[in-house]
Amino acid sequence: MKRILTALDGSPRAPLVLKTAARLAELTGAKLVLYRALVVPPEMPREVFAMTDARLEDFLRQNARTELERIASEVRPELVETFATTFASPWDGICQAGREYDADLIIVGSHGFGGLDRLLGTTAAKVVNHADRNVMVVRTPL
Repeated sequence: MKRILTALDGSPRAPLVLKTAARLAELTGAKLVLYRALVVPPEMPREVFAMTDARLEDFLRQNARTELERIASEVRPELVETFATTFASPWDGICQAGREYDADLIIVGSHGFGGLDRLLGTTAAKVVNHADRNVMVVRTPL
């Protein structure tokens, strides 16, 4: 195995997902691509736009990169090949990044089924159903 795309969403579950991916990378000699899909929340308050002169896309991308770097500090630096962010729906962005980085495996976290998830399906389920490569779902305690 050469490369593992690890999708990290900034939730409290993300450190466990990364820890699992890092352990697998250590065992297989793979490198990690740490990925975050970026979405502009529809309920974003107007005040946010006045907080910075940066373009919203650049601001969101930088925040995501900073968060990925922060969480990556919990694993050995030589395991991380790169950080990646794209503006996309999470499941589609993860699938596209898996192809773009030629990942041998995609690792995503699971979460419980809330009302909206039951209707639309979880990100993890959509990745499993649409990815053109193997997917590992890391289950986390509730």
